[in-house]
Amino acid sequence: MENNNSSDKRLFVLDTNVLIHDPSALFRFQEHDVYVPMIVLEELDHLKKGVSEVARNVRQASRFFDDLIRHADLHAIDNGIPLPHIQDAARQHQQGTGRLFFEVRRMKSLLPESLPGDRPDNSILGTVLALSKEHPSIQVILVSKDINLRIKASVLGIRAEDYYSDQVLDDIDLLYSGASELPVSFWETHGNKMESWKEHGRTFYKVSGPLVQEWHANQFLYLGDESQFEAIVRKIDQSEAVIELARDFRSPQHSVWGIQARNREQNFAFNVLLDPEIDFVTLLGTAGTGKTLLTLAAGLTLAVEQKLYKEIVMTRETIPLGEDIGFLPGSEEEKMTPWMGALLDNLELLGSHEDASTWERAATNNLMLNRIKVRSLGFMRGRTFLNRYIILDEAQNLTSKQMKTLITRAGPGSKIVCLGNIAQIDTPYLTGTTSGLTYAVDRFKVWPYGAHITLRRGERSRLADYAAENL
Repeated sequence: MENNNSSDKRLFVLDTNVLIHDPSALFRFQEHDVYVPMIVLEELDHLKKGVSEVARNVRQASRFFDDLIRHADLHAIDNGIPLPHIQDAARQHQQGTGRLFFEVRRMKSLLPESLPGDRPDNSILGTVLALSKEHPSIQVILVSKDINLRIKASVLGIRAEDYYSDQVLDDIDLLYSGASELPVSFWETHGNKMESWKEHGRTFYKVSGPLVQEWHANQFLYLGDESQFEAIVRKIDQSEAVIELARDFRSPQHSVWGIQARNREQNFAFNVLLDPEIDFVTLLGTAGTGKTLLTLAAGLTLAVEQKLYKEIVMTRETIPLGEDIGFLPGSEEEKMTPWMGALLDNLELLGSHEDASTWERAATNNLMLNRIKVRSLGFMRGRTFLNRYIILDEAQNLTSKQMKTLITRAGPGSKIVCLGNIAQIDTPYLTGTTSGLTYAVDRFKVWPYGAHITLRRGERSRLADYAAENL
């Protein structure tokens, strides 16, 4: 490896979990060099078999290695294989100045012989220390998704970092909320050239002003004063925007499948869930904010009453991630039943009416169950859903790649609703800033046929609300 006197030049040593998490990580270090220890290749080889997402990513990483080596001069592997890098805007490869190095010879271990811990991890740490000693002019950095390995590296004086290239935001607090409170002087500053009209019983306003450039399509706007003004951004053209007066689903006369909105965010959720022109909706919220209940109520209204969709398809990630749904007896739907407790709980509420007899409740439950199909994520590849209302629950546990795979299953006439709580991520190596749900919210906020809202108030019970806030 050639020394580079530039202090900006870095050598990133990749841990196995980085390539499992993102096989294209090789191409995301721009002008810097990448080093792959031999123990990483051995671990990838052990994980390549199977149909899980981990095995698929491992095989993809191996294909990248094979493609790079096949087009390289084998006599110059010691000098590094030129690496292209991915251009984020176009998602295309461009020739970079960084190189890929493999561990082609046994390096002298500089680790204490009595160092406890896992052997593969210690092998990687020893490689990093040896590289740092051989190339003092280059900054050697270990990249790993494993927090414990990064801690061990820090104890040994090794610089270690998390893999940040898949991070959607620097801080989860910067995530788009889908709603914006308007200033009290909104009409004075934006209503000078205002136009208003009615169309199909709905009220529209055309406003212009400095705030328009900050808005997104289908964003929720409201005034915090007594006017209770609530609107949805429908169209943006430079400094002008068309906003629509939001419908009010808080009264029993305008309930949705017997459910009425209990707060401002739930009311906006009903507005976008019931809008057939919006193809993709994301709902974020803590436990008890009503994500599943609102989505099911809207889905039953659209599928059963209005007949806009043939059926409701509900799915969610099963834990452990990427494994099959087990050896439970029965069909795919019966196997998924243990994971669908939230669905059954909400259906029980939606099918219960005080003035209904036992026979009427049973008939309603059968009607709802006949229109709702439960599917496993493990069998989603290659499918196309036509005229379906698709509910993806617990979406915070999906990676950005898995989220893309699922959203692209939607065919003509289908609508996808993604539900999740960023504070309850169970998938290893995923955080709030790297979750596939965060990725989808950020990418779809500029799409005119997508909408998002963060539900903030819990409405399950006073006990659940207190527990969510204080435990």
